[in-house]
Amino acid sequence: MRTSNLWKDYELIDASQGERLERWKDIILIRPDPQVIWNTKRKNPLWHNAHARYVRSNSGGGSWQIYKKIPDSWRIHYRDLTFNVKPMGFKHTGVFPEQAVNWDYAFDKIKSSSRQLSVLNLFGYTGCATDMCLYAGARVCHVDASKGMVQWAKENAHSCDVSDKPVRWIVDDCVKFVNREIRRGNFYDGIILDPPSYGRGPSGEIWKLEDQLYPFIELCSKLLHKDSCFVILNSYTGGISPSVMKYILESVIVPKLGGKVMSDEIGLLVSDSGLILPCGSTAIWEK
Repeated sequence: MRTSNLWKDYELIDASQGERLERWKDIILIRPDPQVIWNTKRKNPLWHNAHARYVRSNSGGGSWQIYKKIPDSWRIHYRDLTFNVKPMGFKHTGVFPEQAVNWDYAFDKIKSSSRQLSVLNLFGYTGCATDMCLYAGARVCHVDASKGMVQWAKENAHSCDVSDKPVRWIVDDCVKFVNREIRRGNFYDGIILDPPSYGRGPSGEIWKLEDQLYPFIELCSKLLHKDSCFVILNSYTGGISPSVMKYILESVIVPKLGGKVMSDEIGLLVSDSGLILPCGSTAIWEK
């Protein structure tokens, strides 16, 4: 399992009984996690001294229970980047810390290139991967269907001091955008995809990962050229294993462009136990 050991402002302190105990700089949060099905003893006193806990509702959704005053947003750092954290209505904070291993991979590929790479970040969310690619020296096109998420991504780029780098911010359905880029004859050196399990585009377009992932990868492959360097495909959908994602990239991209595909789970080290919490799967094609 791939993990990052470079975090200083984020820490997964403990995980037990369906929840994570986390430190986001100096703010302690408790959040639900469906992977945490074990009931080990909660020995850390911070379980009883957190700033806030996200509690799910029996009718769906949930809400934050605030125990100590916390800011509406605050900043955390990863390497030389700065991200804005905000507790959201569906337990999230705007940053997925396990993705740092994929940010680092993209950084290394971009830095090692003898030319400036162009990167397409689809389902770009709050732009952490976009910021890392810009910081490494790439040109980036960031696409997300949510206007609010793209605005948040712009705020992160400003905080990371990369907002003056060559970046395009696009609010659009990713499938429609890729189709338009194909018609325009545009190509990219790298593509990052972190598609949701289920979602809706800005005009009500429905996305269901199991049904649309393979044809979407076929579509995206048309944006790659003979000198393209990498594709990073990430998924949080439990039914899609790393091996399945690896097979998709191998069957679609390798016959056209060669290269190789690797895949694995990504996770977070639990400080108190030394175990690693699985947090999704990634498959990477590279030339």
